[in-house]
Amino acid sequence: MFAAASASSGPAVAVRVCWKAGGCGAVLSAVQAAGATPAMAPQRSASGPTPNGAANQRWNSSALRRTAIPAAAPSSSSIAGRRNRTSRTSRTSHTSPSSPSSPSAPPSRYSHSQSSRRPRLAIARVYNSAPSTQTRFFSESRRRRMADVVEDEDSFDPQSIERESDMVDVCIIGGGPAGLSAAIRLKQLANEAGNEDFRVLLLEKAGEIGAHTMSGAVIQPDAINELIPNWLDEDNPERFEFATPAGKDSMNFLTKTMAIPLPMPPQMHNDGNYIVSLNQYVSWLGARAEEVGVEVYPGFAASEVLYAPDGSVCGVATNDVGIGRDGKPKDSFERGMEFHARVTLFGEGCHGSLTKQVIKKFDLRRDSDPQTYGLGIKEVWEVNPEVFEKGKIVHAMGYPLPYDLYGGGFMYHFGDNLVTLGLVTSLDYKNPWLSPYNEFQRMKQHPLFRKVLEGGKCISYGARALIEGGLQSIPKVAFPGGAIIGDSAGFVNVPKVKGTHNAMRSGMLAAEAAWNALNTDADAAAAEAAEAAETENAAAEEDEDGRVKGDTVFLYEYEEALRKSSIWKELKEVRNMRPSFQTPLGMYWGVLYSGIEALVLKGRVPWTLHHKHADHENTRPASQFKKIDYPKPDGEITFDILTSVSRTGTNHEEDQPVHLQVKDWDKHTEETYPEFQGMENRFCPAGVYEYIEDASKPQGVRFQINAQNCIHCKTCDIKAPKQDINWQVPQGGEGPKYYMT
Repeated sequence: MFAAASASSGPAVAVRVCWKAGGCGAVLSAVQAAGATPAMAPQRSASGPTPNGAANQRWNSSALRRTAIPAAAPSSSSIAGRRNRTSRTSRTSHTSPSSPSSPSAPPSRYSHSQSSRRPRLAIARVYNSAPSTQTRFFSESRRRRMADVVEDEDSFDPQSIERESDMVDVCIIGGGPAGLSAAIRLKQLANEAGNEDFRVLLLEKAGEIGAHTMSGAVIQPDAINELIPNWLDEDNPERFEFATPAGKDSMNFLTKTMAIPLPMPPQMHNDGNYIVSLNQYVSWLGARAEEVGVEVYPGFAASEVLYAPDGSVCGVATNDVGIGRDGKPKDSFERGMEFHARVTLFGEGCHGSLTKQVIKKFDLRRDSDPQTYGLGIKEVWEVNPEVFEKGKIVHAMGYPLPYDLYGGGFMYHFGDNLVTLGLVTSLDYKNPWLSPYNEFQRMKQHPLFRKVLEGGKCISYGARALIEGGLQSIPKVAFPGGAIIGDSAGFVNVPKVKGTHNAMRSGMLAAEAAWNALNTDADAAAAEAAEAAETENAAAEEDEDGRVKGDTVFLYEYEEALRKSSIWKELKEVRNMRPSFQTPLGMYWGVLYSGIEALVLKGRVPWTLHHKHADHENTRPASQFKKIDYPKPDGEITFDILTSVSRTGTNHEEDQPVHLQVKDWDKHTEETYPEFQGMENRFCPAGVYEYIEDASKPQGVRFQINAQNCIHCKTCDIKAPKQDINWQVPQGGEGPKYYMT
């Protein structure tokens, strides 16, 4: 690790890069505040000198790297993607001071705008063929900057500080299967074309890639076979080593004490599939992404969508950190950073906080049904070898869920004596007394599951909302400047109980569309840029972000490719199965109709059943139902909710603004508690929400949010009956740290 510039040189952005043995690299850090003395270049390690002071250098990142290049003009194949790799000012309304010129500052390729743009920070990055794992942390010295900006810290507005910014070709939000597949495919295409300067940057809010990822999971390997064909080959030293081939599988209808075998629908057969821990799988994908040159940034929570003057998306900004619960900056305050891109892909997973903003901004649901969701709760157990059957897959429906509620349980045997089991409960349920968490605890007491768990040990827990709407609930996925991929769009095949393969496929399709769009007419773009550079009024040809006018990208090809893909084909075939459970006959009619669809009709019907209501609209007043008394946990098979949360590794700093945003807690209590009797406490699988007795309050209770317990499942944002809870990202790197989920 290399030291950043000293605090005396101003608010610096420091970067730490960690390599595996045999790797190499160097860090150059420090950008001074406007008006400060330019920071000196840090020293290289013994591996070699930093290429410092070269007469001709391209500073193609404000925060990430510097590469020395010859004086020759850039090639036409890459100039369109490198048109604007200089730092830009923040999109805040204030005017930042100009940066002073200095002999030590690198020359800009755009002299017309250098005086109005912030000074650069950079990293010299040395590549070699050895695999590397890189973790980068940006930080800024608040004290110096605060002293330069304000005298009264109590009146200080964090928005008054300019954010650092960086420009890349493609920015991807979310380090799940979709985001990583898109990133890998983009760099594969760029490397094949010899364009190593094509920059793909991926932001992930979890502190480690995979730490927030949770699923069953049995994966269908067609997408990964195409993306990384040798992912399981014995002669591949970087192969994925934790895949368990699927063995025998079964489907059961449960009563309270019995398991009745049912015919296995053809969509659920798992021949050729693999049982994996999805967070292990995603972590492995993250390493493969870095190998091909993707810039992977865990611990960066994107909290704001950035828009160009023409209204198109031009990137994202990360949230400010070091702000206290009272909204005032603390000593640890750091301003967020802007990441600008010609294409921004949103792969945040189910009900992403930025994705829902983009969907609303561009009215992407205008031709689709409301999305409907489920809540998946699972545990991982280490069981006795006598009951372990490697590769065994069990699915179940019926008990403990009521007949009018769609959902079901699963149990997969994988690895060495490991069993993952869980329950998916649809969030369109009507009864506010129902608790998905406690229903899962009841399910484990069924003989089908209990006989496997007895004598074992629960080692992990997790919960996550998942998409259930199917084909008719998919929004438009392309918009000016970007696209939505993976579960953010909703490509889960619910009857198949799989979605990873579709998420990956959508990321790959979006990547190919983005690559083609960014490289269309590259020669013409190069000629245009060269001509503009020779014109005295070149600045007038670009907006404040350095984007050439008329340069907005729209991924028409992605929309078209999606409809011709295997994703669309398989979702169209099963489109009527999930909605068939929303009749008065509930599960009984749904099972009958779905069986006919699966075995006979296979989607070849002229009608499409629809989702008519959002999940929260289905909730009925508590007075219409009998209160459900759940049994107390026994501490061996069943557990209380806080014990389960302790197995997630969840951590949030308490002294920060509550990321579960409720504008008025008293108003929320007044509008929600009398009718639904505290259902937030029951739908949350992490004990985040409470109503505490308080005689001083009009309703006799006080609403409380224990945000530090949040495991980022998004259920509250989906199911809150008055839709007054807004889930927003906390500080980057916080939340659960899932293990084997």
